[in-house]
Amino acid sequence: MRSMWKGSVSFGLVNIPIQLYAATENKNVSLRQVHVADGGRIQYKRFCTVDGEEVPYAEIAKGYELPDGEMVVLTDADLAELPLPTQHAIDVLEFVPLESIDPIRFDRTYYLEPQKNAVKPYVVLRDALHKAGHVAIAKVAVRQRESLALLRVVDDVLVMTTMLWADEVRTPDFGFLREDPPQVRPQELTMAGSLIDSLSEPVFEPDKYSDSYREALESMIETKAGGGETARPATQGEKAEVVDLMAALEASVSAAKKSRGPAKSGKTGASGESGERTRKKTASRTRRPKSA
Repeated sequence: MRSMWKGSVSFGLVNIPIQLYAATENKNVSLRQVHVADGGRIQYKRFCTVDGEEVPYAEIAKGYELPDGEMVVLTDADLAELPLPTQHAIDVLEFVPLESIDPIRFDRTYYLEPQKNAVKPYVVLRDALHKAGHVAIAKVAVRQRESLALLRVVDDVLVMTTMLWADEVRTPDFGFLREDPPQVRPQELTMAGSLIDSLSEPVFEPDKYSDSYREALESMIETKAGGGETARPATQGEKAEVVDLMAALEASVSAAKKSRGPAKSGKTGASGESGERTRKKTASRTRRPKSA
């Protein structure tokens, strides 16, 4: 794993320097958009809708669109001026039971590793949390976005899970909630309870389950690759040569058109060497039929 953020856990007067690591990874099979005829990759260009020009990353800023369509442009310099005290700190605010937090609020999870000089306070916080059976609620800013977070212990490591703010969780508003509930017979409720009991396990074991779609997709890719069902699109180098060739041809045509201009004026008319050559050629063509 590669550290993605350095900061510290701060609670009370205790400060624990740590490094942050993503605790999860996406195992989806990465597929590209390609041209079905030849396997060439589909590319997208960033262009401005006002002038139609392609825009390099260095000239791209963030913008907030107002209701009337006007755009408020925010540069990196503007965003750097915003107060963000939790940019390099995980600021612990309180401790609560884990059961009091609904998992709907959970977002991303990270491992916290203590830096070399902070192992002891790290272990103290870890063991105290484990003994109390509580989790820590904190504020943290990762990638210029401040979030609520909780700290808990997993396999002797402090784990931080960022959470959604209260106004980011929608309130369910469905019609059936405002209607009179249907009558449920006691036998139906008992049967549902029996089904739950028959499928219940003492603990959740994630290793029992696998991604059958991903496995089937990987198998399909292996079969196609083994059977020679692949396409080798042109490399970037080959594409560049084609573009250069087209440019060279266009330049050649343009140059040829320009060079024909003076030649035409010589034929039409006039005096000098080119006119003399034209008259001689005309005279020789008119004499040939007589000798025949």
